[in-house]
Amino acid sequence: MADLDTLVDDLRAEGDDLDALVAELTPERWSAPTPAEGWTVAHQIGHLSWTDHVAERTTSGASGDIEAKEEFALTLKKAWENPGGFVDDAAEEESRDPDLLSIWRTRRHAMTDALVRVPPGTKIDWFGPPMSAASMATARLMETWAHGQDVADALGVTRVATDRIRGVAHIGVRTRDFAYMVNQQTPPTEPFRVELTAPSGELWTWGPENAAQRVSGPALDFCLLVTQRAHRDNLDIHAEGPDAAHWLTIAQAFAGPPGVGRTQSGLEKA
Repeated sequence: MADLDTLVDDLRAEGDDLDALVAELTPERWSAPTPAEGWTVAHQIGHLSWTDHVAERTTSGASGDIEAKEEFALTLKKAWENPGGFVDDAAEEESRDPDLLSIWRTRRHAMTDALVRVPPGTKIDWFGPPMSAASMATARLMETWAHGQDVADALGVTRVATDRIRGVAHIGVRTRDFAYMVNQQTPPTEPFRVELTAPSGELWTWGPENAAQRVSGPALDFCLLVTQRAHRDNLDIHAEGPDAAHWLTIAQAFAGPPGVGRTQSGLEKA
């Protein structure tokens, strides 16, 4: 993967693009329903605002801010007390704030600033296993891109894909075994080969070249698949081998229980 500075620059750019998409929306458009059931455009931005803030606090804690570290510990405790609803509750609360957009801007910039201050080799606490600053930047990029897709779908906008989605694809590949485990299935023991064509035309690859189980196609389609923002049948993703084919039915780059995914019409919760 890219170095931390490049990943943070990509994260900032992804946030800027989404910001431009919502900056001039009318109140009615902020209330537009997105493919995530019960979530409007405001809920999507509210979710990003809340998670960016939480990411900033735990990242600052990793850099030695004791108050920030304690604040994240309290957030984590509250999350475990309401594991099935804390994400929705936070999105609902944030969505009601009349200053939602300006608050999100402040929080996402504070988060990226905190990421570049993390001492090398330091792990950042999170809702799952602790991670490096580079991994946190990549995870936040994936979240921003995926929820940005929900917003774009709600607004009827087709986004232009950029090579920033390499981070999204990377998480999609790295979470192969996680997807099996959250579906209570045993991951395959052999590595897969993944070959994706970037928006720029570059070929991105993961896994041994001679692997029997293979996945290939446009990187954009793969990212839509692993974030469950499009139905498998609507994407130009190809599998060779039964294990690779099955993985594409459960692939999930995001944390938490198995996602509902999209129907072919794209109208169901993602």
